[in-house]
Amino acid sequence: MRLDRRTFLATLGAGLAVPVIGRARTAGARYPISFSTLGCPAWGWGRILDEADRLGFAAIELRGVAGEMDLTKVPELSGSRITETRRELASRGLVLSDLGASARMHDKDPAERERQLDEGRRFVDLAQALGVAYVRMFGDRVPQGETRGEVLRRVVEGFQRMAEHAERAGVVVLIESHGDFTRSKDLAEILTGVGSAAFALLWDAHHTWVSGKEPPADTHAALGRWIRHTHLKDSRPENGDRRYVLTGDGEVPVQEQVRVLAGAGYRGYYGFEWEKKWHPEIEEPEVAFPHYARVIGEYLAAAGVKPA
Repeated sequence: MRLDRRTFLATLGAGLAVPVIGRARTAGARYPISFSTLGCPAWGWGRILDEADRLGFAAIELRGVAGEMDLTKVPELSGSRITETRRELASRGLVLSDLGASARMHDKDPAERERQLDEGRRFVDLAQALGVAYVRMFGDRVPQGETRGEVLRRVVEGFQRMAEHAERAGVVVLIESHGDFTRSKDLAEILTGVGSAAFALLWDAHHTWVSGKEPPADTHAALGRWIRHTHLKDSRPENGDRRYVLTGDGEVPVQEQVRVLAGAGYRGYYGFEWEKKWHPEIEEPEVAFPHYARVIGEYLAAAGVKPA
C-alpha cells in the first residue's frame, strides 16, 4: 500500500516507526532494537548486514560505513546500487532506522552554515532514495561569547529550513539531545519553535541523564510527544570524565529508560549507540553488540515488550 505524504507524516507524528522497506517475515520475531554503525567503524556493508541479522537486531542506524562518515559517498548507498541495497535489507528482514548526519545548526559564519545545511539536504535526499523515515542532525553548541537565546533562535531557523526540505521529501528530521542541548526546556523550545510535522526528537537518554541531570521520567514527560528514535548506552565516572561501559555495568538507568518508553507506548527502536568510532579504547563491537542485544532483550521482556 502506498502512503501519500500527508498520511505518511501524520503516521510519523503519532510516534510510529514506519518501515518503508518491507520486513521479510522469514527473519523471525525480533525485539525492536537497533545499533548505530558508530559502534563498528571498521565493518563493511556486508558485515554490518550479516551481524545485525545474526544477532537479532531489527534495524540499523547508519553513521558511517567502513570509515566513510559521509553516507552520500558510500558505494552501496549511491546511484543504481541503492535498489540492490534495499533488496539486501529486505531479504534479511532489516530496516534502516535513520541516517546519522553531522550537520549542525548552531554555526553563525555564513559559509560554514551553508556547508552544514548542504549536508543536511544531501542526507535527506539520500533518505528519500533509500526509503528511510528519519535523518538525525544536531543543534550542537552555544559558542563562547553568544547568549543561549540568540543561538536557540539560529538553531530554530536552521531546522525550519531542514524541515521544509524534509517535508517535500517525505522524511522527518530529528534533533538529537546532544552537546549543549540536552535539557528538556531547550529542546522543547526548539521543537515548538520549528513547529513542523517533519521535525521531531532523537532522545539520547544517556545525555539527558548525565549532562542534563534529568530523571528519565521527567524528560519523557516533557518531550515524549516528539520522541521518534532513541540512543541508549551506559557509562560510569572515570578520572574526572566518563567511560562508556557494557549495558548494565555502569550507573546510567538504562532499564528505567526502557521502562518509561515502553510504559508510554513508544513504538520506535531502542537504539544502541556504542561510540567506538570516537572512543577506540572501549570494547569491540563483537563484544558490545551481542551483550546489548541480550541485556536489552531482558529489559524489554520485563517491561512487557514482545518480539514481533
